Amino acid sequence: MNAFLQHARDFLPILLQGAVVTVQVTVLSFLLSTVLGLGLALMKRSSHRGIAWTGSSVVNVIRGLPIIVQLFYIYFVLPDLGIQLSAFQAGVIGLGIAYSAYQAENFRAGIEAVDPGQREAAEAMGMRPAMVMRRVVLPQAFRIALPPYGNTLVMMLKDSSLVSTITVAEMTRAGQLIASSTFQNMTVYTLVALLYLAMSLPLVWGLRRLEARLGLGRRHA
Repeated sequence: MNAFLQHARDFLPILLQGAVVTVQVTVLSFLLSTVLGLGLALMKRSSHRGIAWTGSSVVNVIRGLPIIVQLFYIYFVLPDLGIQLSAFQAGVIGLGIAYSAYQAENFRAGIEAVDPGQREAAEAMGMRPAMVMRRVVLPQAFRIALPPYGNTLVMMLKDSSLVSTITVAEMTRAGQLIASSTFQNMTVYTLVALLYLAMSLPLVWGLRRLEARLGLGRRHA
């Protein structure tokens, strides 16, 4: 135990630096996936068949590719096409694109769950379709989609470890480097696991409290 605590004191500063990068990757990727996902959801809901088909096709392609393959493609293939990105940029973009497909389904389900009568009433008052979507439908859709939206954030926090495969210096990558140089595998990866729990469990608790305040039901596994 004493040896574990001593190693923990030595390793924690480095792992905490990696944890900061993990949070940065998660937050930026989550924001990107939200914007892209909302755009894809609106495309899938479009009355124009070509736009709806394009949105559905993009979502299916993204969902059909492993996240790690998307990261590799962005980081290793795009430079051959003249697009140079840092490992951090590639990680954020890759994770954001990968999760945009799941965000699109979250938002689509939320939009479809809004009572059609409210949309019809707004249109009867003379509101244009774009304004109806912005002022009537989307605010309610976001509220309805909050439980899966929050789940996506937690999943993204954990999957941010995948960006270590393209050398982003996040927490898992920091742990790998420490373990390879010290051979203290049990200590290092125990600390990494505890730090992930320290970030994800309060996040889950906060999301559940928010859902409870908004009166949203949720199934617990």
